[in-house]
Amino acid sequence: MQNLLSKEEMEAVINGDYSNIFAVLGIHKNKGSKEVFIRAYLPHSVSVEVLDGTGSSLGMMTKLDERGFYQIELGRTDDFDYKFRITNDKNYTYIAEDPYRFAPTLGDMDVYLLAEGSHLEMYKKLGAHIREMDGVKGVSFAVWAPNAKRVSVVGAFNNWDGRVNVMRKHPSCGVWDIFIPGIGEGELYKFEIKTQNNNIFLKSDPVAFYAEKRPHTASVVYDLNHYIWNDAEWMNYRSEYNSFDKPMAIYEVHLGSWRRKEGNEYLSYRELADHLIPYVTNMGFTHVEFLPVAEHPLDASWGYQVVGMFAPTSRFGTPDDFRYLIDKFHQAGIGVIMDWVPAHFPKDAHGLNEFDGTHLYEHADPRKGEHVDWGTKIYNYGRAEVSNYLCASALYWLKEYHIDGLRVDAVASMLYLDYSRKNGEWIPNQYGGNENIEAIAFLRRMNELAYSQADGAVTIAEESTAWPMVSRPTSMGGLGFGYKWNMGWMNDTLRYISHEPVHRKYHHGMLTFGLLYAFNENFILPISHDEVVHGKGSMLSKMPGDEWQKFANLRAYYGFMYTHPGKKLLFMGCDFGQDYEWNSEEGLRWFLLDYPMYKGLQNCVRDLNLMYKGNAPFYQQDFDYRGFEWIDHSNADDSVISYMRKGYNPGDYMIVICNFTPVVRRNYRIGVPEEIQYQEIFNSDDVNYWGSGVKNEGFLQAEEKECNYKPYSVSLTLPPLSTIVIKPVR
Repeated sequence: MQNLLSKEEMEAVINGDYSNIFAVLGIHKNKGSKEVFIRAYLPHSVSVEVLDGTGSSLGMMTKLDERGFYQIELGRTDDFDYKFRITNDKNYTYIAEDPYRFAPTLGDMDVYLLAEGSHLEMYKKLGAHIREMDGVKGVSFAVWAPNAKRVSVVGAFNNWDGRVNVMRKHPSCGVWDIFIPGIGEGELYKFEIKTQNNNIFLKSDPVAFYAEKRPHTASVVYDLNHYIWNDAEWMNYRSEYNSFDKPMAIYEVHLGSWRRKEGNEYLSYRELADHLIPYVTNMGFTHVEFLPVAEHPLDASWGYQVVGMFAPTSRFGTPDDFRYLIDKFHQAGIGVIMDWVPAHFPKDAHGLNEFDGTHLYEHADPRKGEHVDWGTKIYNYGRAEVSNYLCASALYWLKEYHIDGLRVDAVASMLYLDYSRKNGEWIPNQYGGNENIEAIAFLRRMNELAYSQADGAVTIAEESTAWPMVSRPTSMGGLGFGYKWNMGWMNDTLRYISHEPVHRKYHHGMLTFGLLYAFNENFILPISHDEVVHGKGSMLSKMPGDEWQKFANLRAYYGFMYTHPGKKLLFMGCDFGQDYEWNSEEGLRWFLLDYPMYKGLQNCVRDLNLMYKGNAPFYQQDFDYRGFEWIDHSNADDSVISYMRKGYNPGDYMIVICNFTPVVRRNYRIGVPEEIQYQEIFNSDDVNYWGSGVKNEGFLQAEEKECNYKPYSVSLTLPPLSTIVIKPVR
């Protein structure tokens, strides 16, 4: 028989060590006679018969090794379709296609772009995809593992045996691929990776669209082409929408603990659509923001330690169930923002850590590649393939899931090489500084791509330092984000409001300092999950005083927040004053709404959303100093501040007065710009909010009395611990 392998070569195939398996197995031409021969390696088989396309026998294959290595020489010169009739060691006979007769699933351009690290739709090539090749249905698999000795696809279809479906390597890009016929959607799989040191790892697919429900870790073949979207009206609206001068009131949600079913079970994506969407709509929020929904192994991480950058977590349902939830939000006119985590990834054995036996996705040096505080690995942003992997993930959520915004977590940890590190624990950049030049380049590219390829989508940075121009275009030297969380405002004002009212006059600057830099960035004011965990207590528990004063303080604070420059974000439970700090292991304490003080706070937040959305001065010039004017910022003794918010149109303004003491101040005079009537349109002390009901009835007539450097003024009654809003009557 011609074309026999040497014993050493055959041993390498059987051990899964042959460097170019497709050159050995499958159908090949005899160089001498031009006739074809077929080789196969089929462990646990007893005999193999070759059938042609009509099912006729072409003969039994010769078993060259008892472990399942076969060959047959055929007296024909053409390449042709064939199948195997296999009898296994359980005496079961079946017909199967030969995966090694199919061509590569990657085209030349795909290989080129993957090698260059610029394939922005790499998720359409890597991973698992249902397809048809040569009239045969099956699944194509591809994975980037350039330093592996061998990569195989394993699953129930091959008894999780890594010797059966060894993949083809494209040396120029380090990607391995194979088409496996006869399997389809729902199939569980992993990649078995044999390293150069002959260690064997089982890895989940980094580009899987779906994953087994934790604690299991296999990837799942899933077809993303089924779902039919019904949000065209929203997507068209979004593409023309400039969010900078529109209202943005975000409800931040952890899907696993917003509400639970009996038995403390999760609501599914579809059940959340039935309950969460009506709630968000009724409360008047414009957007919802999900804590990370990408697949993660540990519930306690809240989703911030991601192993599947392309897979919505299976905890709540399928990828199409998640699409359904987003679709329904859009049909209700609500935008959807998603927390996205490119800052780090966990060390779980099935994830990206040392993926092909080398530090492929992460830095090898722990001084650059490890977050000691979090026990996680840091992406190597300087590697083109890694940066492209993350950029492709961002675009994937914006395009394939119609996500309206990505809130990028822990940006500060990406920007600084010495983030949370002592001297000697970090490596300076090439210029001797602490800036992570590669991470900066990645963030700029990601933002440029998001804004150029997903019309109307936004990006938001959680960046806790004074890094300049986070939310400025890259053309100006900025990072290119649309928005930045204002952590300074949040920290200062929460410290202020937690003081007893009698002491607040000594901390008045905390209340006003934020206006010194309010227009340096496009800020979102975040009262997020981070403020109600880790022993920080609930928002309500931060407030001083007795029960009535706690609620009054919180209502006044929210009134200040909603009228302050910047978009708004409020974490779930804060909207009705949850009494305990957030516990991700159980649902919110919805029964509290049976009590009037909690229901009153919820009414207040709803009305704040409606007032905010209904009055352009509160949002049109959020990021322009012309949209804000102090009336009086210096009355520390009374702990009262007053200011104007202005819209585009002259004369379109609102006046806000905050009284942060439990004292009713009657005949309190403030300066106003016109000698006209004003009317109170919001009062956080309203009885409907469980307030005391002190208010300004009817119209307030301005008088020609100078006050606060203005020619006219009005006399008001300031309720205790309150924020009130008055507007000119035209």
